[in-house]
Amino acid sequence: MNEQVHAIPSTPSVAMIRTLGLIAAICGVLIVSAYEGTLDAVNANKKIALERAVFQVVPGAAKVDELYATAAGVVPASDAAPEGAAKFYAAYDQAGQLKGIAAEGASKGYADVVRVLYAYDADKQAITGLGVISMRETPGIGDKIYTDQGFIANFKALDVKLSADGKQLANAVKVVKHGTKQNPWEIDAISGATVTSKAVGRGINESAQKLLPLLAPHLDKLKQGK
Repeated sequence: MNEQVHAIPSTPSVAMIRTLGLIAAICGVLIVSAYEGTLDAVNANKKIALERAVFQVVPGAAKVDELYATAAGVVPASDAAPEGAAKFYAAYDQAGQLKGIAAEGASKGYADVVRVLYAYDADKQAITGLGVISMRETPGIGDKIYTDQGFIANFKALDVKLSADGKQLANAVKVVKHGTKQNPWEIDAISGATVTSKAVGRGINESAQKLLPLLAPHLDKLKQGK
């Protein structure tokens, strides 16, 4: 007996599934290709934007080195951070002299994570500048962290001295109710935007508590210039 194998007839539904599968495969290839093709440019633009942010919080800076502070020393930043390391940016002038240190702080605000960049002056042992990297706080309220001059004044000389053993801040950075600041390590909150103000203070405190004890033993090397 002759056996005949009959192909499954192509129906409109089968044809549509095949077409959609082919389109999805092509789109996937295009997306991956576009991502890989633009990745270098995206990273380069991020680096430029970050350098500009550092220049804003560290006046007089012309060059920036992205570094990690570790228990063993300071090393150039790479894709894989050493265990326990803290990232920071060393800002130098045209002559190669250290102008200041910049670092990021981040914490949950009212709507989303508030990311800031702060400047650290090693000689003054104080934070001397603040910039906002990203935030989605309520317009007209939360965005006062970069428009309210009274709030910005908190970061002209915010005390971040280390304790005697150098293992932590002598006094944690703390946000206080508007109008009640009494100590140089306190941040006077913005009236009506306390949650966002606390996010800034919390982000800076957590960052400085980790970074500065690691960084302090190696500041002389950084100050020697490039």
